[in-house]
Amino acid sequence: MSQLQDAKVLVQAHYAALEKATPETIVHVLAERCAETCIWRGVHPFETQTGPNGAAEAFWSPLLRSFTSLQRREDIFFAGLNEIDGFNSTWTVSMGHLMGLFDAPFLNIPATRRIAMLRYAEFNRVENGRIVETAMFCDLLHLMTQAGVNRFPNQTAAHLVQPGPRTHDGRLLDACDPPEGKKTLALIDRMIGAISDANENPKERTPHEELSENWTEDMLWCGPEGIGATYTIDRYIEQHQGPFRRHISDRVFNGHLCRMAEGTYGGFFGWPNLTLTNADGFMGIPGNDTRADMRVVDIYRRAGDKLAENWVFIDMLHFLKMQGVDVLGDLGAG
Repeated sequence: MSQLQDAKVLVQAHYAALEKATPETIVHVLAERCAETCIWRGVHPFETQTGPNGAAEAFWSPLLRSFTSLQRREDIFFAGLNEIDGFNSTWTVSMGHLMGLFDAPFLNIPATRRIAMLRYAEFNRVENGRIVETAMFCDLLHLMTQAGVNRFPNQTAAHLVQPGPRTHDGRLLDACDPPEGKKTLALIDRMIGAISDANENPKERTPHEELSENWTEDMLWCGPEGIGATYTIDRYIEQHQGPFRRHISDRVFNGHLCRMAEGTYGGFFGWPNLTLTNADGFMGIPGNDTRADMRVVDIYRRAGDKLAENWVFIDMLHFLKMQGVDVLGDLGAG
């Protein structure tokens, strides 16, 4: 238990220091708690970097130059042992929004001089009192929409600044009862198995029958921009699952790098999770035969014996660029 708590204390101190950082000091702030050889993974165009210098140059320094008074508005925070490596490594998860005044362009996204909310989910692996691995997912399409650049106006679900947990109990700063986390993780594993079963035998059960086994009827699904957020099993089927399964083919599950839970919260990420084909047109991109990857984060809240809320991050810009659609490049050209 102290192992998880020590990791939480370290990462929360790291976040507090980041809020005081400037573009000029960010490398030193990162180096205080990140290993020199820390692996830092970011969505396109940040990609995989090494050490505090790599993370600062690729992501943090440009972000701090664009956003004034940046603060982390954290909705979920927990720690756990990674099921994927036999529960040997210790990870923390943070999810919410990075909020600031969008005062200078960022990645060719025009500044607004107004509040902007950058959706994020961050995984950190802690070892010997240092952060040795990070996965930082942020929703750049969501930021673009706030700046008036709506690249996917016909998304099947809703654009909104997405809420945290309905129960407002997502920041698990104190230790949790271990059996609760085990129950959450087992439910996530069961849900993943149900998806695999549905892919292998799509006519065995209806989509509602499949989902109702592991989800509450009033589930809330907060997906990435380009897809959006949706509510209740039936609307999730209509506004995401149905279009995804109809238009995407030959899905291959590549596995996860981390999957863990604490209390009633759990989640995972992969790099990539899925390889698939946009066979029949998805997100307004014409169907093609290119094999493309989806790097995905899923964060869950369990209510009783079912999942009630799900926040999803997908590296959409990477997925689209593999199909020849360079969203940021097009934005710069415009």
